Amino acid sequence: MRKLLPALLAIAVAAAVVLLVEPLRTALSHALHGDVDALQLQLQDLGVAGALVLVAIILVHAVVIFPAEIPNAVAGLVYGFAVALPIVMAAWTASGLIAYYLGVRIGRPLAVRLAGEERVETAEQMIGRGGALALIMSRLIPFVPFSLVGYIAGATRVPVWRYTWTSFVGVLPITAAATYLGHALDDLSASDPLLWVAIGTLVLLLVLTATVARRMRRSSQR
Repeated sequence: MRKLLPALLAIAVAAAVVLLVEPLRTALSHALHGDVDALQLQLQDLGVAGALVLVAIILVHAVVIFPAEIPNAVAGLVYGFAVALPIVMAAWTASGLIAYYLGVRIGRPLAVRLAGEERVETAEQMIGRGGALALIMSRLIPFVPFSLVGYIAGATRVPVWRYTWTSFVGVLPITAAATYLGHALDDLSASDPLLWVAIGTLVLLLVLTATVARRMRRSSQR
C-alpha cells in the first residue's frame, strides 16, 4: 500500500486542480464531449494562457481518456501547424511518462479500471514483450488509447527510454496529421498537398488498425 500512496496522491491532486481551475475544467469538458468549436473559442479567448490549458488537458489525459485527436486538431486550428505541433508533441510525451509512472506504481488494475478489460488485453497482446517495434505499432494503431499503452508499459517494466522514444516516434504521424487538418480547417483547399498527406496518413492508419484488429481476432479464435 505504501508504494501506491504517491500515485494515488498525484491522481487526487490532479483531480483537485481540474475541479478548482475553471478554465481547465471547462476545457476538459469540451474535450470529453468532442466539442471542437467550444474548445477552439475558449483557447482563443484565453490568449497565451490558452496554450497552458491545452497542455494541461493533454497531461490530464494520463488519467481521463478522451480522443487525443481533439486537442491536436484544435491546437492546429488556434495556433497554426508550425507552433502547435511542437507544443502537443512535448505535452503528449510528458503525458505518456505520467501514464508510465502510474503503471509502474499501480499496474494493471488501474488500466482495467480506466480502459476496460478488453482494451487492456488488446494492449497487452501488442506490447507485452516490450520490443521497440511492438511499442511503435501500439502507438500507430488508433484503437489502443494513448495512456493505456503507458500503464501496460510501466506495469511490465519496459525500459523508460525505449518507451519514451518509441512513443514519440509512434504518435508523431497521427498527431501531425490531426494537427495539420485542424490548421487547414479555416482555409480548406484541394490544391494543398500537405492536406492530402494528412488525410492519407489518417486513412492509412485506419486501414492498419482494421487489419491488425482482424488478425488479432483470428488468432484469439484459434
